[in-house]
Amino acid sequence: MTSPRVTESSVRTRTMQGLQRSLGKTQAAQDQISSGKQLHRPSDSPTGTVSALQLRGEVRANKKYSANADDAMGRLGTVQDTLKSVYEQVQRTRTLTLEAASAGGGSTPQANIARAEEIDEIKSLVVQFANAKYLNRPVFGGSTPDSAAYGTGGSYTGEVDGETMRTIGPNARVRVDVRGPEVFGAELQADGTTPNEQQLFRVLDSLSTAMRTGDADGIQTGLQNLDKATETLNSTLSDVGARYNRVTQMKQSAEDRLMSVSSQLSDIEDVDLPKAIMELQMQQTSYQAALAATAKVIQPSLIDFLR
Repeated sequence: MTSPRVTESSVRTRTMQGLQRSLGKTQAAQDQISSGKQLHRPSDSPTGTVSALQLRGEVRANKKYSANADDAMGRLGTVQDTLKSVYEQVQRTRTLTLEAASAGGGSTPQANIARAEEIDEIKSLVVQFANAKYLNRPVFGGSTPDSAAYGTGGSYTGEVDGETMRTIGPNARVRVDVRGPEVFGAELQADGTTPNEQQLFRVLDSLSTAMRTGDADGIQTGLQNLDKATETLNSTLSDVGARYNRVTQMKQSAEDRLMSVSSQLSDIEDVDLPKAIMELQMQQTSYQAALAATAKVIQPSLIDFLR
């Protein structure tokens, strides 16, 4: 059997290939330590790359859910705080109305006029509350591009239809707005022609007028309408509070999931630094040994000197 012929050129070629492989492993270990990542290209770990891409998608999704939840909490928080302020003013109006409706000496015409003037101020303040903004958009105006949901007289100028929604989790959407007519009352009845006497701003106007004119029946009717408007206000406030709590829970869920997914992604992508340093030292030692062996295997020949 004839042995394969080994030439000086083949020895040099194979030796240099071995050195390149050893140097490549040293460079790979150095890259892992420098970047802190053990995946630099799909060929490093095909299955790890697929898992990392899926986990990165989940990370982006949960970050978006958390950001949407922050926006929803900001909007609903503004609505909630505003409605609480409106409720305080409505309660003050009710107190004034009860005083005006009393049969004692406190319900004199002069006192009622003073109460009417205070109710006028309360209405102006409530209109300001109805134009409360979040990120320069009225929270009670629906999706209106305008800067206000109500005019100075309490007439609604916002969008009638449509809801502002936010996605705060997988298959989880929540409404983050409240249109003015839903909380302060529509200006017209369901027939579209009859004025709605229980609309909050109309109630305040009617109470002010009744007190100025000394209309006892008008004051009593206004008190009843005010109580109905207060019920609507309380119901809306309760609904907004429930939505706010849901958003808070979903935000916490998104952040918990984000932490879990980030930990899994770190296990796949991040390098074990002590192990990587040890691997680098081993590769450097191996490379130095390979260089020493190469120096002995590839000796200068007469051809080298002739060159």
